[in-house]
Amino acid sequence: MADEPKEKRKKNLLAAMEKERGYMLGPWRYLTEQDTDFMEAYNNLYNRGLTDGKALPAKMREFIAIGILAYRGLEDAVYQHSKRALRLGATKQELLEALETAMIPGGTPTLALGLRALSKIEEEEKAAKK
Repeated sequence: MADEPKEKRKKNLLAAMEKERGYMLGPWRYLTEQDTDFMEAYNNLYNRGLTDGKALPAKMREFIAIGILAYRGLEDAVYQHSKRALRLGATKQELLEALETAMIPGGTPTLALGLRALSKIEEEEKAAKK
C-alpha cells in the first residue's frame, strides 16, 4: 500500500477495515487521516490477531477479545465484536457461553456487560423483523 498515492491509500485502508470489521469508528478515521502508516501497521496487527489463525478460527479469537473487552468495561466494543463474531459464524449460544466463562476470572460485572450487548443485538434483530 505504501506505493499508492496517499489519498487512495487512506480510502483503501478505511474500506478494508470497515469490510473486515463490519463497522468503522471515528477515531480510526481520524488516525488514518493523521498517520496512515501507523494505522496500516495497527490494522495488520488487528488482522493477525482477529482473523483465522493456525489453530483458532476467527470466531474463537473474537470470544477471547469479547471477554477481555467486557472485563475492561468497554460495552460498545463488546457489542461490535459480538456482532462480528456472529457474522463469522458464531451462535448466540456460543457467545453466551463465552460470556459465562469470562465471568469466572472477570466477575459478575463482566457477564452483565456482555449480556447487555447480547440483549441489544437480539432487540435489533426483533426490530428488523417487524
